Amino acid sequence: MAMTAPINAFRLSPYCGAAPAPGELWHRWNLDPVLLVALAAIWGGYLLMARKPVGGWRQGAFSVGWALTSLALISPICPLSVALFSARVGQHMFLIGVAAPLVALGWPIRDSSASASRRQPILAAGAFALALWFWHSPGPYLATFDSTSIYWLMHVTLFGSALMLWRMVLGAWKQSLEGVAAAVAITVLQMGVLGAVITFAARPLYTPHLYSTLSWGLSPLEDQQLGGVIMWVPAGVLLAAALAGGFAEALWRSEARAQARPAA
Repeated sequence: MAMTAPINAFRLSPYCGAAPAPGELWHRWNLDPVLLVALAAIWGGYLLMARKPVGGWRQGAFSVGWALTSLALISPICPLSVALFSARVGQHMFLIGVAAPLVALGWPIRDSSASASRRQPILAAGAFALALWFWHSPGPYLATFDSTSIYWLMHVTLFGSALMLWRMVLGAWKQSLEGVAAAVAITVLQMGVLGAVITFAARPLYTPHLYSTLSWGLSPLEDQQLGGVIMWVPAGVLLAAALAGGFAEALWRSEARAQARPAA
């Protein structure tokens, strides 16, 4: 009986509702009409923009990225993220590491000047790091459970900063290998440090999950450690591999141009 009041106090979110029991998870799809209209408007706006030459493969990348973003927001991971910190981290890593780069590829990448492109990836990496650390700090994280507006502010700033990072990196590699390399290093390093801090914390840091993890077979600290590992290892490896792929292609193109100059 002593645990009843805290369970009720921490099993609710203003947007995603009550944390689900394991048996009811797949009945908890998020069919919020406002969200569905917003997603449809984004898709419609892109189709209007795509009347100009964008490239078939870019439209395909955007379509897949949009579908994955929609899935991450509509699927039962929304209520599951109320119960488990690791589920919310998994949702965030999926959005910023899988969906965002595909959406970024959906728009034509315009080359900027060499001096600007050196700074842009680094600034974008800094903005992304700031958003990631802020929203995974205990205070701001707790605030997302108290306000629907703050909940969506978290998603918009995290996804928006990740989208900016991917666009800057993909758009700057032709001019600045140094800027791309620095952005990769900053991003991988700061995600690894944050994941390690969360993983090796001696006590649970995220109070919304203190009493909601037990029905899922995890203690609050074990759930937190799992979330830290998701951010630290697979997400870091995925992000590093994807960004390093763009860097490797940039290096290859740079060498090809250098070899072409003498022939010219």
